[in-house]
Amino acid sequence: MTLKSLIGVVAGLVAITSCTGETKEYTIHGEITGMENGMIYLRRYEDKAFTDVDSALVSNGKFVLRGTVSEPLIHGIATSRDSRYPLLFFLDKGEADVRIDEGTGSIKVTGSPVNDLYFENAPLIRVDNYRLDSLVQVHPASPVGAYFLMRDFAWRLDLKEIKGLRSQFDQSLEGSFYINQIDSLIGRLERLQVGATAPDFTLPDTDGNPVSLSSFRGKYVLLDFWASWCPDCRRENPNLVAAYHRFKGDNFAVLGVSLDRTREAWLKAIEKDKLEWVNVSDLKDWNSEVAVRYAIRWIPTSYLISPDGKILAVGLEGEDLVRKLAEVLEPK
Repeated sequence: MTLKSLIGVVAGLVAITSCTGETKEYTIHGEITGMENGMIYLRRYEDKAFTDVDSALVSNGKFVLRGTVSEPLIHGIATSRDSRYPLLFFLDKGEADVRIDEGTGSIKVTGSPVNDLYFENAPLIRVDNYRLDSLVQVHPASPVGAYFLMRDFAWRLDLKEIKGLRSQFDQSLEGSFYINQIDSLIGRLERLQVGATAPDFTLPDTDGNPVSLSSFRGKYVLLDFWASWCPDCRRENPNLVAAYHRFKGDNFAVLGVSLDRTREAWLKAIEKDKLEWVNVSDLKDWNSEVAVRYAIRWIPTSYLISPDGKILAVGLEGEDLVRKLAEVLEPK
């Protein structure tokens, strides 16, 4: 199994406020190796996307950023307005020195304890034996562990594991941005467990006609979340096509929900991958309300739904999908 396309992680989030609503001033003194003059752009990361919040002139390889922040939050610095991958760091109150190497695409922050912890752990989080719980146990009051949980671990943990980690954070983080994200995710996952009623929704199909999940009542439905830009989804599609042709009939249907960004790419992928079932999308990428409602943390993700609208299984792929479909559609 390849690393699933992240997601990352959760939409419909609260505004960036601390428990007290207090804001704090920050000053960043920056230097860039490999860039004498130009502009840099400060971007805030939330809801799986970056938003420009400030910019500064680079003169003789140096720049200064000043502003306020309510709590330590992940931001990025980009040396181009078109850059999709800014260099990440925690923006925190007080003064900090930032050193950027344009050639290697690296960033170093000094004078900021939260960044010391972040940069110490950031290279390790995808190592197989990395234990996030160890970080949280040693630093329960740090937002770093909460950020890693939402950004890098929520997609691979089940509800019980997420709740276990959540319980280890210090009371001082209550109401903080990343803790609110975690609580929001837990709430939605609790409503999407096997046996729960699958939330209804309506989205336009490829012809622009509204299609509701409830219109499939009376059939087993595989609700498949995917996107044309998702490599893992495209690799899984042939397995899904084979399963569809084996089990399709009056009692089984597939409903594809795409997190695509453009109609052209969406339709092209449907045609190329031969996805013959009903496909719907609002073309809002990760901001799709349906993706939020179903707590989609990565794609592909599927929900198998019973004829009476109950969730039977989550995250079926490959042989596991075929095995489960055979169990419910070809009983011995």
